[in-house]
Amino acid sequence: MKLKVLGCSGGIGGNLRTTSFLLDHDVLIDAGTGVMDLTVSELKLIDHIFITHSHLDHIASIPFLVDTVGWMRDKPITLHATEETLNILKQHIFNWLIWPDFNVIPTSDKPFMVYAPFSVGETIALGGRKITSLPANHVVPAVGFQLDSGRHSLVFSGDTTINDALWQVVNEIENLSHLIIETAFSNKELDLAVAAKHLVPSLLVEELKKLKKAAQIYVTHLKPGEIELIMCEIERDAAEFKPRMLENNQVIEF
Repeated sequence: MKLKVLGCSGGIGGNLRTTSFLLDHDVLIDAGTGVMDLTVSELKLIDHIFITHSHLDHIASIPFLVDTVGWMRDKPITLHATEETLNILKQHIFNWLIWPDFNVIPTSDKPFMVYAPFSVGETIALGGRKITSLPANHVVPAVGFQLDSGRHSLVFSGDTTINDALWQVVNEIENLSHLIIETAFSNKELDLAVAAKHLVPSLLVEELKKLKKAAQIYVTHLKPGEIELIMCEIERDAAEFKPRMLENNQVIEF
């Protein structure tokens, strides 16, 4: 499996793009603003979108993607998320007020997009690849994902704060090789992070202490304007875990 980082920032500006990953050529893991850098030919190949949660920085490109290539395809794009997240999208995005309901366009029998709800812990197999939803702890219903090639597994925490349930599952993954985990704010914004259910470097360290498996750790979702400060704090406090900052256009093979 090959995961390309289309966006990994907690905001926009310049070359910053919000959370989105391209798995191989046909699956998106979240669909933030980074998806908008793909060509039309690349967009046409996307068959599945897996969503961690409903916040705009993780779903912003979905309406434009379906609108752009839906009519070019011979099958609908499948939107995978928890029932709670899908209901939020149906009510607040694909409602004919903010954006058309592509679940009934051009007809309900042959729509451009279909919904596929999953439960936390459920595994979906796509051509030998396994995608399992993992527990997250955020201000809206949210999940992370385990991407399992059979040879190795990559875990993406999604947006989350302190989350013992995640580590219970992750520590049972025998072939874990990579962990992508968020750290949105610097330590000085601990109160904001707690309220918004994100991590800061001091909380990240405590979370990584719960990890019992060896893995390459990448940090994502850093807020613009604080990137250098956040990474300095992480490199100081979490040096033993050797975390790296995730970068746009980075490719991880596993």
